[in-house]
Amino acid sequence: MYWLASELHTHTDHSDGKQTLSELAEGAAKLGFECIALTDHNTLSGLDGRENVEREWGLTIIPGMEWTTFYGHMLTLGLQDFVDWRTAELSNIHKGISEVHRKAGLVGLAHPYRIGSPICTGCHWEYEIRNWNDIDYIEVWSGTFPSIKTDNLRAFSLWTDRLNEGYRIAATSGRDWHAQVATEEPVSVTYLGLRADKPQERNQISQDAVDALSHGRSVVTIGPLLTMEVESANSWFGIGDNVPAPSSDPDESIDGYWGHVKTVFSVRQGLWELPEQNFTLKIVGNTGTAAERSVGAADEVYRMNIPEGGLLWARAELWGTVHGVRALIAFTNAIYFNEGRGTE
Repeated sequence: MYWLASELHTHTDHSDGKQTLSELAEGAAKLGFECIALTDHNTLSGLDGRENVEREWGLTIIPGMEWTTFYGHMLTLGLQDFVDWRTAELSNIHKGISEVHRKAGLVGLAHPYRIGSPICTGCHWEYEIRNWNDIDYIEVWSGTFPSIKTDNLRAFSLWTDRLNEGYRIAATSGRDWHAQVATEEPVSVTYLGLRADKPQERNQISQDAVDALSHGRSVVTIGPLLTMEVESANSWFGIGDNVPAPSSDPDESIDGYWGHVKTVFSVRQGLWELPEQNFTLKIVGNTGTAAERSVGAADEVYRMNIPEGGLLWARAELWGTVHGVRALIAFTNAIYFNEGRGTE
Protein backbone atom coordinates (compact mmCIF):
# COMPACT_ATOMS: atom_id res chain seq x y z
CA MET A 1 0.00 0.00 0.00
CA TYR A 2 1.30 3.44 -0.95
CA TRP A 3 -0.13 6.33 1.08
CA LEU A 4 -0.44 9.42 -1.12
CA ALA A 5 -0.29 12.73 0.80
CA SER A 6 -3.22 14.74 -0.59
CA GLU A 7 -5.08 18.04 -0.21
CA LEU A 8 -8.63 17.62 -1.50
CA HIS A 9 -10.20 21.11 -1.36
CA THR A 10 -8.50 24.00 -3.18
CA HIS A 11 -9.35 27.08 -5.25
CA THR A 12 -7.67 29.27 -7.83
CA ASP A 13 -8.38 32.65 -9.36
CA HIS A 14 -10.82 30.92 -11.71
CA SER A 15 -13.29 31.17 -8.83
CA ASP A 16 -12.67 33.04 -5.56
CA GLY A 17 -9.06 32.01 -5.00
CA LYS A 18 -6.14 34.42 -5.01
CA GLN A 19 -3.65 32.09 -6.66
CA THR A 20 -2.99 30.56 -10.04
CA LEU A 21 -2.91 26.81 -10.46
CA SER A 22 0.89 26.94 -10.64
CA GLU A 23 1.11 28.99 -7.44
CA LEU A 24 -1.24 26.55 -5.71
CA ALA A 25 0.83 23.57 -6.87
CA GLU A 26 4.08 25.24 -5.78
CA GLY A 27 2.67 25.86 -2.32
CA ALA A 28 1.37 22.31 -2.09
CA ALA A 29 4.71 20.82 -3.13
CA LYS A 30 6.54 22.87 -0.50
CA LEU A 31 4.20 21.41 2.14
CA GLY A 32 4.98 17.87 1.06
CA PHE A 33 1.75 17.14 -0.78
CA GLU A 34 1.98 14.68 -3.65
CA CYS A 35 -1.56 15.24 -4.87
CA ILE A 36 -4.15 18.02 -4.83
CA ALA A 37 -7.75 18.19 -6.01
CA LEU A 38 -8.72 21.43 -7.72
CA THR A 39 -12.29 22.19 -6.64
CA ASP A 40 -13.06 25.66 -7.95
CA HIS A 41 -16.62 26.90 -7.46
CA ASN A 42 -18.91 25.82 -10.30
CA THR A 43 -16.20 25.68 -12.95
CA LEU A 44 -13.56 23.36 -14.39
CA SER A 45 -11.75 26.15 -16.25
CA GLY A 46 -8.95 26.34 -13.66
CA LEU A 47 -7.69 22.97 -14.88
CA ASP A 48 -6.41 24.55 -18.08
CA GLY A 49 -2.68 23.78 -18.31
CA ARG A 50 -2.99 21.07 -15.66
CA GLU A 51 -0.45 18.70 -17.23
CA ASN A 52 2.22 21.39 -17.52
CA VAL A 53 1.71 22.39 -13.88
CA GLU A 54 1.94 18.74 -12.78
CA ARG A 55 5.26 18.36 -14.58
CA GLU A 56 6.56 21.67 -13.23
CA TRP A 57 5.92 20.85 -9.56
CA GLY A 58 5.98 17.04 -9.60
CA LEU A 59 2.53 16.40 -8.19
CA THR A 60 -0.82 15.03 -9.32
CA ILE A 61 -3.90 17.22 -9.78
CA ILE A 62 -7.28 15.52 -9.46
CA PRO A 63 -9.98 17.27 -11.49
CA GLY A 64 -12.86 18.42 -9.33
CA MET A 65 -15.46 21.09 -8.76
CA GLU A 66 -17.31 22.48 -5.74
CA TRP A 67 -21.00 22.82 -6.43
CA THR A 68 -21.73 26.15 -4.77
CA THR A 69 -25.44 26.78 -4.24
CA PHE A 70 -27.81 28.43 -1.80
CA TYR A 71 -28.47 25.08 -0.07
CA GLY A 72 -25.01 23.63 0.36
CA HIS A 73 -21.57 23.10 -1.13
CA MET A 74 -20.94 19.68 -2.66
CA LEU A 75 -17.49 18.53 -3.74
CA THR A 76 -17.19 16.44 -6.89
CA LEU A 77 -13.95 14.62 -7.71
CA GLY A 78 -12.66 12.65 -10.66
CA LEU A 79 -14.86 14.20 -13.35
CA GLN A 80 -13.43 15.10 -16.73
CA ASP A 81 -16.72 16.62 -17.90
CA PHE A 82 -18.89 19.39 -16.51
CA VAL A 83 -22.04 18.33 -14.66
CA ASP A 84 -24.51 21.19 -14.37
CA TRP A 85 -24.92 22.24 -10.75
CA ARG A 86 -27.75 24.67 -11.59
CA THR A 87 -30.31 21.86 -11.70
CA ALA A 88 -29.82 21.03 -8.00
CA GLU A 89 -33.00 21.33 -5.94
CA LEU A 90 -33.37 21.43 -2.16
CA SER A 91 -35.48 18.26 -2.10
CA ASN A 92 -33.68 16.39 -4.88
CA ILE A 93 -29.92 16.69 -4.72
CA HIS A 94 -29.86 12.99 -5.57
CA LYS A 95 -30.58 13.79 -9.23
CA GLY A 96 -27.32 15.70 -9.46
CA ILE A 97 -25.45 13.06 -7.46
CA SER A 98 -26.67 10.38 -9.87
CA GLU A 99 -25.33 12.34 -12.82
CA VAL A 100 -21.93 12.73 -11.16
CA HIS A 101 -21.83 9.00 -10.41
CA ARG A 102 -22.93 8.20 -13.98
CA LYS A 103 -19.78 9.97 -15.17
CA ALA A 104 -17.61 8.04 -12.66
CA GLY A 105 -17.19 10.92 -10.22
CA LEU A 106 -17.42 11.03 -6.44
CA VAL A 107 -19.49 13.38 -4.29
CA GLY A 108 -18.74 14.68 -0.83
CA LEU A 109 -20.30 17.11 1.64
CA ALA A 110 -18.06 20.16 2.01
CA HIS A 111 -17.85 21.71 5.50
CA PRO A 112 -21.51 20.77 6.22
CA TYR A 113 -21.81 22.74 9.47
CA ARG A 114 -19.92 25.91 8.59
CA ILE A 115 -21.89 29.08 9.29
CA GLY A 116 -24.20 29.81 6.36
CA SER A 117 -25.95 32.81 4.84
CA PRO A 118 -25.50 35.73 4.97
CA ILE A 119 -21.93 35.16 6.18
CA CYS A 120 -21.18 32.37 3.72
CA THR A 121 -23.85 31.70 1.12
CA GLY A 122 -24.84 28.04 1.15
CA CYS A 123 -21.88 26.93 3.25
CA HIS A 124 -24.19 25.21 5.75
CA TRP A 125 -25.59 21.99 4.25
CA GLU A 126 -29.39 22.08 3.88
CA TYR A 127 -30.05 19.63 1.05
CA GLU A 128 -32.35 16.76 1.99
CA ILE A 129 -30.47 13.47 1.84
CA ARG A 130 -32.91 10.61 1.38
CA ASN A 131 -30.31 7.90 0.92
CA TRP A 132 -26.88 8.23 2.56
CA ASN A 133 -25.60 5.40 0.37
CA ASP A 134 -25.36 8.01 -2.39
CA ILE A 135 -22.78 10.05 -0.44
CA ASP A 136 -19.18 8.95 -1.05
CA TYR A 137 -17.48 11.04 1.62
CA ILE A 138 -17.86 13.82 4.17
CA GLU A 139 -15.29 16.56 4.66
CA VAL A 140 -15.16 16.26 8.45
CA TRP A 141 -12.12 18.52 8.91
CA SER A 142 -12.10 21.89 7.15
CA GLY A 143 -9.55 24.68 7.43
CA THR A 144 -6.36 24.83 9.49
CA PHE A 145 -6.12 23.33 13.00
CA PRO A 146 -9.39 21.64 12.07
CA SER A 147 -9.79 19.17 14.93
CA ILE A 148 -10.72 21.81 17.52
CA LYS A 149 -13.30 23.75 15.50
CA THR A 150 -16.92 23.39 16.56
CA ASP A 151 -18.31 22.97 13.04
CA ASN A 152 -15.78 20.21 12.36
CA LEU A 153 -16.64 18.45 15.61
CA ARG A 154 -20.25 18.37 14.41
CA ALA A 155 -19.20 17.06 10.99
CA PHE A 156 -17.09 14.34 12.64
CA SER A 157 -20.11 13.34 14.75
CA LEU A 158 -22.29 13.29 11.63
CA TRP A 159 -19.89 10.87 9.98
CA THR A 160 -19.72 8.68 13.10
CA ASP A 161 -23.52 8.61 13.37
CA ARG A 162 -23.84 7.46 9.76
CA LEU A 163 -21.27 4.70 10.39
CA ASN A 164 -23.28 3.62 13.43
CA GLU A 165 -26.37 3.39 11.21
CA GLY A 166 -24.54 0.98 8.91
CA TYR A 167 -23.56 3.30 6.07
CA ARG A 168 -20.11 3.06 4.52
CA ILE A 169 -18.96 6.62 3.97
CA ALA A 170 -15.41 7.91 3.88
CA ALA A 171 -14.11 10.92 5.80
CA THR A 172 -11.62 13.49 4.48
CA SER A 173 -10.04 16.80 5.38
CA GLY A 174 -9.75 19.90 3.22
CA ARG A 175 -8.02 23.19 3.85
CA ASP A 176 -10.44 25.02 1.54
CA TRP A 177 -7.27 26.64 0.28
CA HIS A 178 -7.75 30.00 -1.41
CA ALA A 179 -4.42 31.83 -1.10
CA GLN A 180 -0.73 31.36 -0.36
CA VAL A 181 -0.90 32.72 3.16
CA ALA A 182 1.52 31.45 5.79
CA THR A 183 -0.01 29.91 8.91
CA GLU A 184 1.35 28.62 12.19
CA GLU A 185 -1.74 26.49 12.70
CA PRO A 186 -1.52 22.76 11.95
CA VAL A 187 -2.35 21.82 8.36
CA SER A 188 -4.24 18.58 7.78
CA VAL A 189 -3.39 15.91 5.22
CA THR A 190 -5.64 13.26 3.72
CA TYR A 191 -3.56 10.19 2.84
CA LEU A 192 -5.10 8.03 0.11
CA GLY A 193 -4.14 4.35 0.04
CA LEU A 194 -3.10 3.21 -3.42
CA ARG A 195 -3.32 -0.54 -3.82
CA ALA A 196 0.14 -0.96 -5.34
CA ASP A 197 3.35 1.02 -5.46
CA LYS A 198 2.97 4.58 -6.65
CA PRO A 199 2.54 4.60 -10.46
CA GLN A 200 4.51 7.04 -12.57
CA GLU A 201 1.75 8.15 -14.95
CA ARG A 202 -0.07 11.20 -13.57
CA ASN A 203 -3.47 10.24 -14.98
CA GLN A 204 -3.11 6.80 -13.43
CA ILE A 205 -2.24 8.29 -10.04
CA SER A 206 -5.32 10.51 -10.27
CA GLN A 207 -7.55 7.55 -11.11
CA ASP A 208 -6.01 5.41 -8.36
CA ALA A 209 -6.47 8.22 -5.84
CA VAL A 210 -10.17 8.56 -6.69
CA ASP A 211 -10.53 4.79 -6.49
CA ALA A 212 -8.88 4.78 -3.05
CA LEU A 213 -11.33 7.37 -1.75
CA SER A 214 -14.30 5.54 -3.26
CA HIS A 215 -13.27 2.44 -1.28
CA GLY A 216 -12.64 4.37 1.92
CA ARG A 217 -8.87 3.81 1.93
CA SER A 218 -8.01 7.14 3.52
CA VAL A 219 -6.38 8.53 6.65
CA VAL A 220 -6.59 12.07 8.03
CA THR A 221 -3.89 13.72 10.16
CA ILE A 222 -2.26 16.96 11.26
CA GLY A 223 0.96 15.07 11.97
CA PRO A 224 1.99 11.41 11.78
CA LEU A 225 0.55 8.86 9.38
CA LEU A 226 -1.76 6.44 11.20
CA THR A 227 -2.84 3.18 9.57
CA MET A 228 -4.61 0.05 10.75
CA GLU A 229 -5.14 -3.56 9.76
CA VAL A 230 -7.37 -6.14 11.42
CA GLU A 231 -6.32 -9.75 11.86
CA SER A 232 -9.17 -12.25 11.95
CA ALA A 233 -8.86 -16.05 11.73
CA ASN A 234 -5.41 -15.78 10.12
CA SER A 235 -6.65 -13.31 7.49
CA TRP A 236 -5.77 -9.61 7.29
CA PHE A 237 -8.02 -6.69 6.35
CA GLY A 238 -7.14 -3.05 5.73
CA ILE A 239 -8.87 0.31 5.91
CA GLY A 240 -12.07 0.25 3.87
CA ASP A 241 -12.18 -3.56 3.83
CA ASN A 242 -14.97 -5.78 5.04
CA VAL A 243 -14.21 -8.40 7.73
CA PRO A 244 -16.41 -11.50 7.35
CA ALA A 245 -18.55 -12.65 10.25
CA PRO A 246 -16.85 -15.17 12.57
CA SER A 247 -17.38 -18.81 11.76
CA SER A 248 -20.24 -20.54 13.55
CA ASP A 249 -18.00 -23.62 13.88
CA PRO A 250 -16.83 -23.70 17.54
CA ASP A 251 -13.55 -25.25 16.39
CA GLU A 252 -12.89 -22.14 14.30
CA SER A 253 -14.11 -19.51 16.76
CA ILE A 254 -11.90 -16.49 17.44
CA ASP A 255 -11.20 -14.59 20.62
CA GLY A 256 -12.06 -11.19 19.21
CA TYR A 257 -9.97 -9.50 16.56
CA TRP A 258 -6.47 -8.09 16.60
CA GLY A 259 -5.94 -4.56 15.42
CA HIS A 260 -2.46 -3.76 14.14
CA VAL A 261 -2.11 0.03 14.30
CA LYS A 262 0.94 1.67 12.78
CA THR A 263 2.21 5.14 13.66
CA VAL A 264 4.67 6.77 11.26
CA PHE A 265 6.13 9.96 12.70
CA SER A 266 8.80 10.21 10.02
CA VAL A 267 6.43 11.37 7.25
CA ARG A 268 6.82 14.89 5.79
CA GLN A 269 9.75 15.54 8.11
CA GLY A 270 10.29 19.18 9.03
CA LEU A 271 6.84 20.23 7.79
CA TRP A 272 4.97 19.74 11.06
CA GLU A 273 5.83 19.44 14.72
CA LEU A 274 4.25 18.34 17.99
CA PRO A 275 5.54 18.92 21.51
CA GLU A 276 7.34 16.01 23.17
CA GLN A 277 4.74 13.91 24.95
CA ASN A 278 3.06 10.55 25.28
CA PHE A 279 0.12 10.14 22.96
CA THR A 280 -3.09 8.16 23.43
CA LEU A 281 -3.82 5.56 20.77
CA LYS A 282 -7.37 4.24 20.56
CA ILE A 283 -9.40 1.81 18.51
CA VAL A 284 -13.01 2.96 18.55
CA GLY A 285 -16.18 1.74 16.87
CA ASN A 286 -19.92 1.58 17.16
CA THR A 287 -19.55 -0.32 20.44
CA GLY A 288 -17.35 2.41 21.96
CA THR A 289 -13.65 2.39 22.76
CA ALA A 290 -12.42 -1.13 22.06
CA ALA A 291 -8.77 -0.63 23.00
CA GLU A 292 -6.53 2.14 24.31
CA ARG A 293 -2.87 2.60 25.19
CA SER A 294 -0.16 5.21 25.65
CA VAL A 295 2.42 5.48 22.85
CA GLY A 296 5.50 7.53 22.07
CA ALA A 297 6.56 9.45 18.99
CA ALA A 298 7.97 6.50 17.05
CA ASP A 299 7.49 4.57 13.84
CA GLU A 300 5.92 1.54 15.45
CA VAL A 301 3.20 -1.12 15.07
CA TYR A 302 0.94 -1.75 18.07
CA ARG A 303 -1.11 -4.95 18.42
CA MET A 304 -4.38 -4.28 20.23
CA ASN A 305 -7.29 -6.62 20.94
CA ILE A 306 -10.76 -5.72 19.63
CA PRO A 307 -13.50 -7.68 21.42
CA GLU A 308 -16.26 -9.37 19.41
CA GLY A 309 -19.88 -8.48 19.86
CA GLY A 310 -22.07 -6.41 17.55
CA LEU A 311 -19.25 -4.73 15.65
CA LEU A 312 -20.21 -2.72 12.59
CA TRP A 313 -16.97 -0.78 12.15
CA ALA A 314 -13.74 0.27 13.86
CA ARG A 315 -11.15 3.02 13.30
CA ALA A 316 -7.90 4.06 14.95
CA GLU A 317 -7.47 7.47 16.58
CA LEU A 318 -4.37 9.26 17.90
CA TRP A 319 -4.87 11.91 20.60
CA GLY A 320 -2.42 14.35 22.14
CA THR A 321 -1.65 17.96 22.98
CA VAL A 322 -1.40 20.50 20.16
CA HIS A 323 -0.80 24.22 20.88
CA GLY A 324 -1.74 23.58 24.48
CA VAL A 325 -5.03 21.87 23.60
CA ARG A 326 -5.85 18.17 23.90
CA ALA A 327 -7.05 17.23 20.44
CA LEU A 328 -7.52 14.48 17.93
CA ILE A 329 -4.32 14.40 15.88
CA ALA A 330 -5.00 11.63 13.39
CA PHE A 331 -7.65 9.05 12.54
CA THR A 332 -8.15 6.29 10.04
CA ASN A 333 -11.22 5.59 8.04
CA ALA A 334 -13.26 2.57 9.05
CA ILE A 335 -12.72 -1.14 8.71
CA TYR A 336 -16.14 -2.80 8.51
CA PHE A 337 -17.42 -5.97 10.20
CA ASN A 338 -20.21 -8.28 9.13
CA GLU A 339 -20.85 -9.65 12.60
CA GLY A 340 -23.14 -6.75 13.50
CA ARG A 341 -24.97 -6.69 10.15
CA GLY A 342 -26.44 -10.14 9.68
CA THR A 343 -26.22 -11.79 6.29
CA GLU A 344 -25.30 -9.53 3.38
